[in-house]
Amino acid sequence: MKILRIILGILLPPVGVFLTYGISSALFINILLTILGWIPGSIHAAWAITKHYEREAY
Repeated sequence: MKILRIILGILLPPVGVFLTYGISSALFINILLTILGWIPGSIHAAWAITKHYEREAY
């Protein structure tokens, strides 16, 4: 499931972040970054999704 969310985070950044965090500040930050450009939104989404799984592991 993690790989699917990362792929969605790269292709459709807000969708990947929404599936991971739900409606949160991370989602709104990602929407703003995606409006500014697809690349910043994708980078943030991949980072946010991997950080979420790192935090979950501990």
